Amino acid sequence: MGNQPLKGVARLRAAYRNSVTGFGDIWRGEEAFRQEVIVLLVSIPAAFWLTERPIAAGVLIASVLLVLIVEVLNSAIEAVVDRIGPERHDLSRMAKDLGSLAVLLTMCIPAILWLCALYAKLTGQVF
Repeated sequence: MGNQPLKGVARLRAAYRNSVTGFGDIWRGEEAFRQEVIVLLVSIPAAFWLTERPIAAGVLIASVLLVLIVEVLNSAIEAVVDRIGPERHDLSRMAKDLGSLAVLLTMCIPAILWLCALYAKLTGQVF
């Protein structure tokens, strides 16, 4: 029977394959994503060095991961806009600019948290 939606484990396997394909697509096509992955990898040991509590390190790492998530969504918006057509249109520009703004605003979250953690470390406070 054609076009039957997948269920159970088959659906999970298909979703996983789609996610891996998406990771490959964004890795090859978006330099910003590759740079943010490097920042994430560096942030893992840095977070445990900077904080005394595992939950605080987890929050710091999660804040960087959030930037990657928003970058993926921004790239998805850009792909859809590009698929619609190459001509310039104000709504296409606005969609891409708003996606970019979402990434920028999201970057404020780790900046604030990491600065607070650094301040706590330098002043001898527990973070």
